[in-house]
Amino acid sequence: MKDSTALILIDLQLDFFPGGALGVSHADKLFPLVNTLQNYFSHVIATKDWHPPTHKSFASHHPEHKVFDVVDLRGLPQVLWPDHCVPGTRGSEFHPELKTERIEKVIYKGMDPEVDSYSAFFDNAHQRETGLDTYLKSEGIKTLYFLGLATDYCVFYSALDALELGYEAFIIQDACFGINKTPGDVEHALATMREKGASLTDSQTLFKTRKILT
Repeated sequence: MKDSTALILIDLQLDFFPGGALGVSHADKLFPLVNTLQNYFSHVIATKDWHPPTHKSFASHHPEHKVFDVVDLRGLPQVLWPDHCVPGTRGSEFHPELKTERIEKVIYKGMDPEVDSYSAFFDNAHQRETGLDTYLKSEGIKTLYFLGLATDYCVFYSALDALELGYEAFIIQDACFGINKTPGDVEHALATMREKGASLTDSQTLFKTRKILT
């Protein structure tokens, strides 16, 4: 019988760690926790931001604005980011401390220069799928455990889309870190995910309730 549970690693790329283009504070503390958690799941899937250098979410393409300003992009509010996760750059690579042997599938997102893609499932306009939903269904996966970066953006929107698609969603709180652009963003994101039906958990609970795989 196939395991119907998967661990989803959100955007564990160098640009999102301290010293990267869009470094999240304390994100380097994720290791070795993330590597240990992988040993408790038979399905491990990772996502990558994969932006062309012309991506319109980059503040560098809006000279009248600065990083973290919000603009209208194709009718959607868009936070402007530093250039990040451009294929071929070191920042687009997985953090070197991430063990990748158990990752069975990598989902790429944000490739359309005209629209951002926070969610692991869809672009922000919900016009294009990443292929994650199709893959999960093909594997009979129904329950998802999310960790990674950032709590208040890509983890948040991935979890909400998972719930909308009918998956059971868990957020591993101590294995997620947020940008917290506005103080309270992370707390609001966690509260909203819980209100929408996600369950909040932590690594120690999983270590006690799940079996380690050999």
